[in-house]
Amino acid sequence: MPAATAPAEVVAPESGLGTADAWVTLVWNDPVNLMSYVTYVFESYFGYPRGKAERLMRQVHEEGRAAVSTGTREAMEVDVQAMHGFGLWATMQRGGE
Repeated sequence: MPAATAPAEVVAPESGLGTADAWVTLVWNDPVNLMSYVTYVFESYFGYPRGKAERLMRQVHEEGRAAVSTGTREAMEVDVQAMHGFGLWATMQRGGE
């Protein structure tokens, strides 16, 4: 029985560490930018296919925000600044918060 328990104990902490280190870039809804423009930004900057870009845009529009990228803190700082450069309202936070 202990042999079956040991692998579960080893796997759970490793997956927890990856989540704790992850950050996300959030794009927030605003009354200024057209939905087509937000879709264009997601396609051109992140390289998302049109379908994914449109889904994220709809999430921003309908839910008020969407997590558009995940990675290290430094990478998310770059993405947030890029979104600001496109005129979108963006912030970052630790993943899972």
